[in-house]
Order: sequence, then structure tokens, then C-alpha cells
Amino acid sequence: MLINHDTRCALDNVVDLLNTSPEEDTPDGLSDLAALRAYVARNNVSGVGELTERDLRAVRELRGRFARVFAADDTRAAAELVNSLVARAGTTPQLTDHDGYDWHVHYFAPGASLADHLAADGGMAVGFLIVAGELDRLRRCAAPDCRRAFVDLSRNRSRRYCDSRTCGNRLHVAAYRARRRQAARG
Repeated sequence: MLINHDTRCALDNVVDLLNTSPEEDTPDGLSDLAALRAYVARNNVSGVGELTERDLRAVRELRGRFARVFAADDTRAAAELVNSLVARAGTTPQLTDHDGYDWHVHYFAPGASLADHLAADGGMAVGFLIVAGELDRLRRCAAPDCRRAFVDLSRNRSRRYCDSRTCGNRLHVAAYRARRRQAARG
């Protein structure tokens, strides 16, 4: 599947947003405005003005809406959720070239809030996956102690872990050690 640079960046932003969700053993990655500013900087989100508590609340709410897309039971449900995200953001596709990037499309209106910006660009990126019949590429890590989101862009759609060096390797080592223990017992 061919995914252009802008779509990939928007998908990465959605994944990073989802992975700020608080879990049993991890705090909320969007606990305050400083964390929201760090998210914006980490993801090179352009055109963001002064962030407020209102932005923080809106982005947290958006995170929950994207989580429902990742958890959707089927394509129709995911499409309805994405349509709602994009419509609510008031998309206004525009060609732009800024900050040294070549021409690309922004789906958010000029001066849009951070949440609308993320909803429009991220919603359209997920929409492109749906249109391509690739909804199953939106995944959660298969490690039992990890539920991080990721987009499986592997050629054969075989990726199971958010990070093969951490979650995948940890499970493989544990399975190896269990087999060794079993073999030693006889």
C-alpha cells in the first residue's frame, strides 16, 4: 500500500495521540498544557497558536473519538465515526507549501483549533485507509501487558506488536525461557 508522506504523518499523529491515553500502569500523557505542547512539538504540528485548557479538553475528547475508530467492529462503523470526526472539524482542503515542505493538502480550515486540525488531517488519513480496504491496519499491540496503538504498514500485514524491539522481543524471550524451563523439567 502506497501512503504519501502527509498521510503517514497524520497517521503517526493519531497513533501518538492514542498512546497518550492513561492505562493501568501509565499516567495520562496529556495531563496538562505542557504535555499538550510537547505532543505538538514532537509531532511537528504546524499552525498551532497559543494553547489553552479548552484545547487540552478538546484534544482529550478527540483522543477518545479516535480510540473508538480503532476499536470499530467493522468498516461501516469506522467510516461513520471518521465521517463524524471530519464533519465536526469543518474540513476545508487547501493546497499549501510551508516550512520547507513541497505542496501538500491541509484538510483543516486556516486558524482551526488544534483539535479540529488533528481531527481533519487524522480523520482523512484514516479515511484513506478505509477507502483502500485497509482498516485492519489500525491495530493495538498484541502483547498482553500493552495496548498501544499502531498502524501496520508492513507489506504482508503481519505486524503484531507496537515495537518489535520491546514488546515483541520481550514476549519471544519469555516464550524461549518457558520452553527451556519445560525442557529442563524433562
